[in-house]
Amino acid sequence: MRVTSTALLLIFAAALAGCNDTLESAAYDTPRVSNKVEQPLPSRLLAEISKKGMERNAPIMLRIFKEEGKLEVWKAKTNNRFDKVVEYDICAWSGRLGPKVKEGDRQAPEGFYPLTPYHLNPNSQYFLAINTGFPNQFDRANGRNGSHLMIHGACSSSGCYSMTDQQIMEIYAFARDAFKGGQQAIQLQAFPFRMTAENMARHRHNPNYEFWKTLKVGYDHFEVTKRPPDVNVCGKNYVFNQIAAEGSSFNPQATCPATTTPPALETALAGYNKAYDEAYAKALKKFDGKIWQDPTEAERKALVANLRKSRAHDLAFAPTGSALKAGRFLKEDEAAGQTQAPANGAAAINQMAEAESGSASAQPQAASAGQVAAGIPIPQPNPLAPPVAEATAEPAPKRSLWRLWSAQ
Repeated sequence: MRVTSTALLLIFAAALAGCNDTLESAAYDTPRVSNKVEQPLPSRLLAEISKKGMERNAPIMLRIFKEEGKLEVWKAKTNNRFDKVVEYDICAWSGRLGPKVKEGDRQAPEGFYPLTPYHLNPNSQYFLAINTGFPNQFDRANGRNGSHLMIHGACSSSGCYSMTDQQIMEIYAFARDAFKGGQQAIQLQAFPFRMTAENMARHRHNPNYEFWKTLKVGYDHFEVTKRPPDVNVCGKNYVFNQIAAEGSSFNPQATCPATTTPPALETALAGYNKAYDEAYAKALKKFDGKIWQDPTEAERKALVANLRKSRAHDLAFAPTGSALKAGRFLKEDEAAGQTQAPANGAAAINQMAEAESGSASAQPQAASAGQVAAGIPIPQPNPLAPPVAEATAEPAPKRSLWRLWSAQ
């Protein structure tokens, strides 16, 4: 199929700004259903929900792992702990490991994002879409910007997480049912990789490592409690499950107020962190003298070149391969002189060069393992719904769910 210059300009603009619903051919294995917005979950997922002791409309949480190319859907059980229901292969994500920093860098967001019904887009030309809510308070406090960053169908990405149409229909249904059940905000946790001791050691030379350490604190809290953490931002950093002193508030730009960690959570984290430190020391020995080379998008796409050729006529079909499979270890002398140079948006499109990355100083981890919480920390409503002003101080909740649990 011949592509006109006008169509190319539309594609170029979409790639710079994000997933802008501009491709005419944005469909991949589209399900034939009468109503995609109200399509119920398939029987296999309803059976899994029932088997795990969950209500159909119970709260959910989404987790993304870029390197593996996985999107997980977690759901609250009747005991209020979350369990994984299903795991999907992400069809396409652009850029490299690392956060989105600015419009046009083709990076997919990393961080913690509260999603409200406002973020569901039933009319997306990418079949269905869920806006990630980027930039959140942390992103804005650190000067990061961008728009139209979504989870959507069509298997094509310029800064988004793109699924097949069948997958996004199921993910959309999970979110729709949870909102119908009363959930006010679904927490999206987007990570570069599973933040295990071995993976952290493997990526310790990456320029984004300090930023990833801040994400790891929230990752650890969920691993210990199996409940989405309370997320706030102060001093341009994420803080998780912290209770501000009476009369204080969390201001993304200002110094963090005095805070406390629920004692049971602090205890629960102690054993977890001790085991992590031992595993990390072991991993350092394993990777001594080795440096992990994070692959470029072009290197990832080379893994699926044959698949792409088979659908060369379809502009919207652009799968990307696994960063884990495309990456490799280099010896220290081999890695000398090699850098992960940033590239502007146009160069990233034309050359699929390395996207610009950023970092933020790490929040110290609470040294703390035992009993888990009895309440579900609910993320704050998305500050982007509807139009948002500059980030301002938010009053501390009068009665945090973590505080209720701690009292119990």
